[in-house]
Amino acid sequence: MAISLGVFSTFLVDDTALFSKSSSSSLRLVGAPVASPARVSMRTVRMVTYATASKPATVPGKREPRGIMKPRRVSPEMQAFLGGVPEIPRTQALKQIWAYIKQENLQDPENKKIIVCDEKLKSIFAGKERVGFLEIAGLINPHFLK
Repeated sequence: MAISLGVFSTFLVDDTALFSKSSSSSLRLVGAPVASPARVSMRTVRMVTYATASKPATVPGKREPRGIMKPRRVSPEMQAFLGGVPEIPRTQALKQIWAYIKQENLQDPENKKIIVCDEKLKSIFAGKERVGFLEIAGLINPHFLK
């Protein structure tokens, strides 16, 4: 009796059964007597089937970046802010913007959720004097060119 489980095939085999390779490149059970309901010495054997063994293995973490992780071209204003980088993922751009805000101490001391923009930040934040931290992602969106 064979049950296909994707990668493995499961066979119920008694101790005297042998496996052999047939001409159709699959395994078949040879010499297995017909099991009677009273016989209890059955065991389960699992083996890799040929159909799944030939698939190429994918390496974890090696797929191409997508979505906000994919590098995109940026506007000249954003390039000037980031130091001349022509393309960058949104996540890295946001990380560098936050690093600049922390380095220059541009958060409002009374409400840390508000950023007080200097001239460099005004160039990428549409000329706004004060920006909420939730607005940043929306304000940098036009700087990523398609």
